[in-house]
Amino acid sequence: MTDDIAAHLRLPAGPVDLTAIETDAAPGFDGGKSDGKAALAAMGTELADLQERLWAERTVGSERRVLLVLQGMDTSGKGGVLRHTIGLVDPQGVRITSFKAPTDEERKHDFLWRIENGLPPAGYIGVFDRSHYEDVLIARVRNFADADELERRYDAINDFEARLADEGFSIIKCMLHISADEQKARLAERLANPEKHWKYNPGDLDERALWPAYRDAYEIALERTSTDVAPWHVVPSDKKWFRNLAIGRLLLDTLRGLDLQWPVADFGVAAETERLAEETPVQ
Repeated sequence: MTDDIAAHLRLPAGPVDLTAIETDAAPGFDGGKSDGKAALAAMGTELADLQERLWAERTVGSERRVLLVLQGMDTSGKGGVLRHTIGLVDPQGVRITSFKAPTDEERKHDFLWRIENGLPPAGYIGVFDRSHYEDVLIARVRNFADADELERRYDAINDFEARLADEGFSIIKCMLHISADEQKARLAERLANPEKHWKYNPGDLDERALWPAYRDAYEIALERTSTDVAPWHVVPSDKKWFRNLAIGRLLLDTLRGLDLQWPVADFGVAAETERLAEETPVQ
């Protein structure tokens, strides 16, 4: 029932028009909300098994790891993905890195310096809650970088991700595609509920006023940086349940594609079993 999701979400080559991609759809899935939640839950056992295999392979020198990049406008649901989808696997094998405004130290270096520092070690599923793409999104919208520097950054990102792929990273890039109307509804919900005031930032409205500029910036970034080794997936995110299901499916497909194997014992299993059986009980 979920086999076609990834194919529907992968961005084709060429110019990108986000207005032509629905935000309230569930491409590749023919069920409703309850079906979607059940389908995601059903992935849990296999996701956990594959993640454990990835973790185990690191003990015998494997450099393989997964990097999930989550980008989207405010309220698009990055936190929800972390809770409902990434929450299905063992947290000890997950590294989550959130990128906010650069610190003074980070500004002294190239924009990719702090990204390098946030990469997951071998055996991990790494998640970027926002990422290096902030440096070609907000930087373009807010004029933090000139046109030549932005062009350099697109090329630098492609080179960076190609190197990561060569080093054993499997990269899953997801743009959480939410509508302006749905964002407004979610912001209103936060304002109406005192228990969610902590999630509200008055600056969100300032960024919302720049919605068309952000859409343009996303379209350029998606077109310039969707490559064979690190393609973009545009995930309709008005339906929270589909967003979580879709990313779960992308993660499952990626882990399956690695053909992960349990490490072969480097000791005599039969001999160790015999030793254990003959062990004198501890007093």
